Amino acid sequence: MSLTVNLYYNGKNGDARKFAQEMEDKGIAGRIRAEEGNEKYDYFIPMDDPETVLLIDSWRDQKALEAHHASPMMKELADLREKYNLHMRVERYISDDSGVPASDQKFIRK
Repeated sequence: MSLTVNLYYNGKNGDARKFAQEMEDKGIAGRIRAEEGNEKYDYFIPMDDPETVLLIDSWRDQKALEAHHASPMMKELADLREKYNLHMRVERYISDDSGVPASDQKFIRK
């Protein structure tokens, strides 16, 4: 099982992009990727919304995510969110360990 959290960071005047860039430049994102149980930590920019950045953040399980939330990096992250006055929308998903069904495989180009 994996737990995936989609975080939509929204700001003004490009602040969401500046936040994501600073997370990368300061190495905070890299340190999160190196945490025990982290499976994915990647930023994306929606084509139709230049003021939003999507973070796809996946963890082995809830326990790994809670350990991340208890880490000192969360203060650094929270401080940057505050610096850029970002607002968030969150979606949570639990993986389907059975994989992609055969009926869906015909839609996937490999």
